[in-house]
Amino acid sequence: MFVIDAPAAPVPPVTATPARRRLTRRRVVRFVAPYLYLSPALFLLIVWTYQPLVQALQLSTYSWNLLPTAPMTPVGTANYERLLNLPAFWGALGRTGTLILGLLPFTVVLPVVIAMASRRVTGRARTIYQALVFAPFLVAPVAAAAVWRWLLHPGTGFLAQVTGSDRNWVYETATAQGVIIAITAWHLIGFAVLVVWAGLAGISGDYDEAARVDGASPGQIRRWITLPLLSPTVLFLVLTTVLLSPTLTFPLIDSMTQGGPAQATTNIYYLLWDYAFHSFDAGLSAAAGVLLFFGFGLVAALLVWISEKVAVHDD
Repeated sequence: MFVIDAPAAPVPPVTATPARRRLTRRRVVRFVAPYLYLSPALFLLIVWTYQPLVQALQLSTYSWNLLPTAPMTPVGTANYERLLNLPAFWGALGRTGTLILGLLPFTVVLPVVIAMASRRVTGRARTIYQALVFAPFLVAPVAAAAVWRWLLHPGTGFLAQVTGSDRNWVYETATAQGVIIAITAWHLIGFAVLVVWAGLAGISGDYDEAARVDGASPGQIRRWITLPLLSPTVLFLVLTTVLLSPTLTFPLIDSMTQGGPAQATTNIYYLLWDYAFHSFDAGLSAAAGVLLFFGFGLVAALLVWISEKVAVHDD
């Protein structure tokens, strides 16, 4: 008996059905869509942040006087070595720390006190009060510097006429740094108070009601409930003060003291600008900027870590 094997029928190729193609297209769109939304921000971040940072890193290894016709001479790490051996660099770094410490009471402590004390203000009066507190932040720093320089003039200024003193507050070594701190504090306190108000608005009132039912006093509620729940806002203000206050004082310093007298108001930001546009030492200025970037980056990372460990969140 013979068995004849019939040839196997050919398997038709698997073709994608319209439904499968639509499903694949949807998956691709779903994967790509978030990156399309982020692409404008990523493009601006690369162009305005990372590209200048890379260029600053490159420039810090050259010696150049900013003239287009002058050659850029590679010097390796010589700019960093020279910068770290300059007493002016360490002096500016110390004055930057003094500036930050002097501003912290006005950008953290006093705004918390003002915001807590004004919680009872309600209605239209609250809106007017918030607008008055925030108004100094809207004044341009250069305009504020001109007005304050007139107010502190030793002969005809308002302060001289009120106190009868002819002291030159702006151009004396002992008081110049304090003047910059006071004007910057006046400028930033409205913003800080507004941030604290926003933090207080995010705290649920159920905690206060529960604490009152348990017999807690208003002082105990503020101490054990409100302030701990406000800790993320407080740490945010500390972080912004540390990172932004040296930058925000630059217009005041440049308009009022130009870093003087005797470098009494020269912080690290003004020093690197001075190296670039007064001494025309672009490599040294870039080295100072790179060290400043990484230094403040470490400080910011430390503050964020402390915030994660210490802050109490309303979950």
